[in-house]
Amino acid sequence: MALSDITIRKAKTRERPYKVSDGGGFYLWVTPAGGKLWRWTYRHEGKQKLMTFGKYPDVPLAQARERHSEARKLLAAGVDPMAQRKADKTAQQVSSESSFANVAARWLEHWQDDKSLRHVDSTRRRLASNIMPSLGALQIDAIAAPDIVAMVRAIEARGARDIAKRALETTGQIFRYAIAHGYAQRNPATEIRPRDILKASQKVNYARIDAKELPNLLRRIEVYQGMHVTRLALKLMTLIFVRTGELIGARWSEFDLKAARWNIPAERMKMRTPHIVPLARQTIEVLETLHDLTGNSEWLFPGDRNPAKSMSNNTILKALERMGYKGRMTGHGFRGLASTILHEQGYNHDHIELQLAHSPRNAVSAAYNHALYLEPRAKMMQQWADYLERTQRGAKVLPFREVVA
Repeated sequence: MALSDITIRKAKTRERPYKVSDGGGFYLWVTPAGGKLWRWTYRHEGKQKLMTFGKYPDVPLAQARERHSEARKLLAAGVDPMAQRKADKTAQQVSSESSFANVAARWLEHWQDDKSLRHVDSTRRRLASNIMPSLGALQIDAIAAPDIVAMVRAIEARGARDIAKRALETTGQIFRYAIAHGYAQRNPATEIRPRDILKASQKVNYARIDAKELPNLLRRIEVYQGMHVTRLALKLMTLIFVRTGELIGARWSEFDLKAARWNIPAERMKMRTPHIVPLARQTIEVLETLHDLTGNSEWLFPGDRNPAKSMSNNTILKALERMGYKGRMTGHGFRGLASTILHEQGYNHDHIELQLAHSPRNAVSAAYNHALYLEPRAKMMQQWADYLERTQRGAKVLPFREVVA
């Protein structure tokens, strides 16, 4: 007789295992320990085989019969059901390994070797938050350009155009890795340009005060009532006008105060080439004061909440807001202000641009360019510091000239 749920539930354990048949070689195997397993015995190419379909009640009777029926159809077609199950499992494992998410994880592990922890962390978060929800579960060799376009436009729809552009660039990097390691044959990301799918963006003009307002800003920084370390960060921004991220991510190991140089490694620079900042006398004095406060840390500016990380990007901006410069001055504004004044004073454009790390560089010339015009740049930075000192003290500000190399 065919099995029923009632007969299955009533099947009692015995000293030895036994089977309760459902017909066609399909039966319930009852063990002394109380286990009830679905089994099927069949013959393929003259050999008797045993196939299992799970455990009752995890696999109910109807589902077990369905699995048995599918297996019998394969057998009738000349296919060994157990061999087919093994092949399907292998294919599923291969499919999982070549999903976009798994290939991206391998790419990240390979790519991060020479990158800063901050850069790796931001890239990992960008992958998890923006790319994986759209592409992660897909097989990488099945992804086409429209899939990537949909992902990029979904990010843009949140008002995050820059993140959308970076997500497209990162996706292209992952596909290049996939091609190199045999996971994909082509890179659909190369078929797309940001301008083809993203709305045009207006050039960002970072807020900054006029040069005539500089004396008042310098005096307000000098009497800033917030954290002493933040005040010193603001002073350094005026003296060396690097990018905010380059300053707050600075490590003491990058500085050679005896040589009056700050050597910023390539991985922390926007142009991905090393950069030298000559240090004026006033800059070294600020650094020595700062060292008394944070010299035991890896960072010049360790975070308040987590000393293992550097200061937040917003710290300098918030300090400027507290001083009354909300919407009128940013950390980046110090760069524009220095560039404007130095150009007005007649300094060589190439010297200024090199010190701002604006000049385009390539891999061949990078090692040379980062030290180019170092002597006149050092003199320019010292004269800039002297100018700021006179300006802050309220003395009559005299023009200063560029030193000819």
